[in-house]
Amino acid sequence: MTKAVSGQFVSMLFLARDIAHIVHLKTRSFAEHKTLEGFYDAIILLADDYAQQYQGRFNEALDIPLSTNENKGTIADVLEKQMQWIEDNRQSIVPRTETTLHNKIDEVVALYQNTLYQLRFLK
Repeated sequence: MTKAVSGQFVSMLFLARDIAHIVHLKTRSFAEHKTLEGFYDAIILLADDYAQQYQGRFNEALDIPLSTNENKGTIADVLEKQMQWIEDNRQSIVPRTETTLHNKIDEVVALYQNTLYQLRFLK
């Protein structure tokens, strides 16, 4: 189960990058534009790091499906729902004993939290 959920996790991060980039190009808010640019630049690096760490740790390639956005609302709503999915599935993504991989998940959640702060409070 862990391998499949880890693949879903990475896929969701790739999707978050795509959604953020699209909204970044459409927004008329400079603050939102810059916030989303920072998010999509950082999230792809974190996703790549997680996937490589996972594959190095378990010596198996992740199956990363192509995700579609099932969350509705603003970009902040979408990121909030994705962050909640991460928290709800954290133990299924990788066992808690894999602390270095959980540290990477923590970095992902921190990026979501900082981005949500900027989107909601720095308009």
